[in-house]
Amino acid sequence: MKKLLLIRHAQATHEGGFIDFERPLTPKGIREATAMAQRVKAKGITPQLLVSSTALRTMGTADIFTEHLSIHQPLTDKDIYDASPKTLLEVISRFTDGADFIALIGHNPGISEILYYLTGSPQQMDTSGIALIELDIESWAEITEDAGKLLFYDAP
Repeated sequence: MKKLLLIRHAQATHEGGFIDFERPLTPKGIREATAMAQRVKAKGITPQLLVSSTALRTMGTADIFTEHLSIHQPLTDKDIYDASPKTLLEVISRFTDGADFIALIGHNPGISEILYYLTGSPQQMDTSGIALIELDIESWAEITEDAGKLLFYDAP
């Protein structure tokens, strides 16, 4: 059995002067990500690893979650940025089997689409939203459509 915590990055600025990849979190985004990290901690949901897109807004979100959950600095994977569900599935299938519970911080629409692909739940992931999925697999390489069950969803 594996568990996957999907996290959509916190709200980022839409002000001009930034390319999409380099958009920072807004003050509201920082507050919401902090609140969500605190909720996750209060529920005892603590992944062993956190894997994040390399975009600035996901890295900022990852930093907030690692700080509040007292876990190691996030691993990064450039393939998560602007990823399709197929690409996210490939990223997840490469996760180390040494960890049974991993969090992935990504972007919409891919993060909502992979949630649907894995669980059949049509939940639209809000910014700073989290979805905890239990997967009926022994190895991350076994991940397939409908392999998971949505245990918990929350958003600011």
